[in-house]
Amino acid sequence: MLDKVVIANRGEIALRILRACKELGIKTVAVHSTVDKNLKHVLLADESICIGPASATESYLNIPRIISAAEVTDAAAIHPGYGFLAENADFAEQVENSGFIFVGPTPDVIRIMGDKVSAIEAMKKTGVPCVPGSGGPLDDDEEKNKKIARRIGYPVIIKAAGGGGGRGMRVVREEKDLMKSISATQSEARAAFGNPVVYMEKFLENPRHIEIQVLADGQGNAIHLGERDCSMQRRHQKVVEEAPAPGITAEMRKNIGERCARACVEIGYRGAGTFEFLYENGEFYFIEMNTRIQVEHPVTEMVTGIDLVKEQLRIAAGRPLSISQEDIIIRGHAIECRINAEDPKTFMPSPGTISRFHPPGGMGVRWDSHVYTEYRVPPNYDSMIGKLITYGENRDVAIARMRNALSELIIEGIKTNVPLQKDIMADENFQHGGTNIHYLEKKLGMS
Repeated sequence: MLDKVVIANRGEIALRILRACKELGIKTVAVHSTVDKNLKHVLLADESICIGPASATESYLNIPRIISAAEVTDAAAIHPGYGFLAENADFAEQVENSGFIFVGPTPDVIRIMGDKVSAIEAMKKTGVPCVPGSGGPLDDDEEKNKKIARRIGYPVIIKAAGGGGGRGMRVVREEKDLMKSISATQSEARAAFGNPVVYMEKFLENPRHIEIQVLADGQGNAIHLGERDCSMQRRHQKVVEEAPAPGITAEMRKNIGERCARACVEIGYRGAGTFEFLYENGEFYFIEMNTRIQVEHPVTEMVTGIDLVKEQLRIAAGRPLSISQEDIIIRGHAIECRINAEDPKTFMPSPGTISRFHPPGGMGVRWDSHVYTEYRVPPNYDSMIGKLITYGENRDVAIARMRNALSELIIEGIKTNVPLQKDIMADENFQHGGTNIHYLEKKLGMS
């Protein structure tokens, strides 16, 4: 097993990694910015190193400083968590070239799956179902692009190959708008991602967002751990996630899950990963792969009993998978609400000091968070301050426990989105299950 790991992240995911390391007897090094010196995982780590000021560019995105921290502490590996440098192939490459283990896939696989065009091409070769599309980058040939759009059928969506977070996408419903939409998306992609490549896909009107969790050891073994439904979204940002997905049968789960696991073996995948799909009319359509641990991984852990972060660390240590597909049994239901420091109506960030804090409890309640009374939420990073997860023997019980847990959760001194989460849990259509990705925005009057 690894003897010491640098945790190259902050907040709840850094604390989550620290806890997994402690269970495995691995020493930890917390790297942090000046504003994060009092984060819970920093105070609990075996060693801590300040790597720069509050700006993420000068700290959590500063590759030389993170690698230097591993060097001076004689660490064996670096765990990137999610966000920041987690899916940065150059970072993974520099980590490995410096003699350390990157807790994640190889740099080459990150590059392939990080570019949506090459990812789709790779998935088609492995038999994973994809959205009908251009099959490659678009150029400036107007007649060629129009032919592609006619073949796919309107509406189509233009997407940036290097995009993410809902940026670099435009829906086109009529041919007259096609070329200007391609040009505008190319310009936005160049400015936002440094990569002007765009491609075209069929635009699905009312899909759900279903994703498949996988684990692979890079030694020819890969398994899937079922699916999650992440359709409750606002501006392409997930708000509520659950596992298993309502309406997905065991046969459907087995079929799509086995395809994803087989794809992992064929591309030489290593570590934890997630295949993201749009799901409509009984069909799955691959959109991208996240080559890291996901924010919503706890719901999968709750229904499978598998600690995904510990599995990441074991795989990084060179061990083969400790579990087989036959070991994975989906039991009960789990729901996760993301708790953000933001105004529940305007969604404006609400940094500041938490004057009073009390976490919820009870049977089947899990609270993943780094906050505490008198903790100051900085304005420099993502607004998520915690994840509230509930588990029950069925979906109704999980929802009931979430409603109770949200009513018990006390966070004062800042605004949070708890009122929004309470509203979602009380929503009849959500309670019924199977809402699409546009439902929340329509509910909020945003579309």
